[in-house]
Amino acid sequence: MNVKGKKVTILGAVRSGVSAALLVQKLEGKPFVSDMADASKLNDEMVRLREANIPFEFGGHTEKVYDCDFIITSPGVPTKSKVIQEALKRKIEIFSELEFASYFCKGKVIAITGSNGKTTTTSLVHHILTTSNKKTYLAGNIGFAFSNICLDVKEDEFVALEVSSFQLERNKKFKPYISIITNITPDHLDRYETFEDYRNAKLSIYKTQDENDYVILNYDDKFSQREINNKNVNTIFFSLNEKPKNSIYLDNENIIFEQNGKIVFACKTSDIKIKGLHNIANSMCAIVAAKLSGCSNEDIIKGLQTFEGVEHRLEFVREINGVKYVNDSKATNVDSLYFALKSFDNPIFLILGGIDKGNDYNQIKDLVLQKVKKIYAIGQSADKIFNFFHHDIKVEIKSSLKECVDAANSEAREGDIVLLSPACASMDMFKNYEERGRIFKELVYNL
Repeated sequence: MNVKGKKVTILGAVRSGVSAALLVQKLEGKPFVSDMADASKLNDEMVRLREANIPFEFGGHTEKVYDCDFIITSPGVPTKSKVIQEALKRKIEIFSELEFASYFCKGKVIAITGSNGKTTTTSLVHHILTTSNKKTYLAGNIGFAFSNICLDVKEDEFVALEVSSFQLERNKKFKPYISIITNITPDHLDRYETFEDYRNAKLSIYKTQDENDYVILNYDDKFSQREINNKNVNTIFFSLNEKPKNSIYLDNENIIFEQNGKIVFACKTSDIKIKGLHNIANSMCAIVAAKLSGCSNEDIIKGLQTFEGVEHRLEFVREINGVKYVNDSKATNVDSLYFALKSFDNPIFLILGGIDKGNDYNQIKDLVLQKVKKIYAIGQSADKIFNFFHHDIKVEIKSSLKECVDAANSEAREGDIVLLSPACASMDMFKNYEERGRIFKELVYNL
């Protein structure tokens, strides 16, 4: 793509938006940034744009948006928003930040998406490849914005790229070397009209791949297994329950990777430092990606044995008087909460709530009643949570995370778990799930 001299509007200023604007500037284009949020909420972004002498508008989209050659959108701008629909009416070409950045990346991209497990899988891929002395960038939803590093990546280098459905909505030519779909379960139904719309966004990650590329799919997930129709791409399955051909699978306490009838990798489940059945599945994805990227079996096992896990994902914080506090702030949907609850055998005091994304708590009701002693409900969804659970379990609505932590500190007893696993987005009370997790940890450390 030739950007030199082109007028480019970037919709959305947070993180990837500013990075896209800076990339356009490096490519000698003329960026302009527009964001609906008030300037008071975008102070850091405003400083960066002013330092780079990039024009912008905050607090709403004006006619300036449409005075451009094409538009780049940040993930937070929905396809059905008025500004996007108006741009489409005017026949202005629109690219996601992800796709735009991919045009300028010379290295091999390993792109990971899915409803759950994508952050852990992406981080583990990065860790194993780095352990194998392969220069690898961590980017996308974690690490750097893709626009921030795409020009730096050389042909013999890799990018471990976490990709959301939002980034894939307008995918035309984004073509990873390896794509991974960890699973597809209902999520973000506040943004998508139907589950099918959400699923199709996820599945688009492989649609431009060809016979030189690979897609890694969850054989146990019906939506991933049944919907693949790109016959050109090389497909490798992973499974905890079956042993399909050309797959990596669980055989008692062993993980086996077979290709063309030959075992190309094997290890013990005990080689995986991060615990939980879901993390065995995540590790399977990372193993395949590492093998396809030329890592030795020895380096892969070393990477599995040394990976500490991801902050805010089932992160042990502290034990006080026999009560363990666990930060799972990254659990922003019901499926993530399911895996969190399955990870513990001890009674749980659960902090639950935030911005509801169409959650159906019937999916986990039996598990909650089995595992949870009490629920502290917070945020916009507190009433919904109370109304759903209070007939069967103790539920209290709290106005802050501090109230939850203080109450749990008073009520939990030796052997109990205090678990922040909200199953909801965070922006009603916090900037993001990272801030929610950090504040939870600070409150626990201060007890």
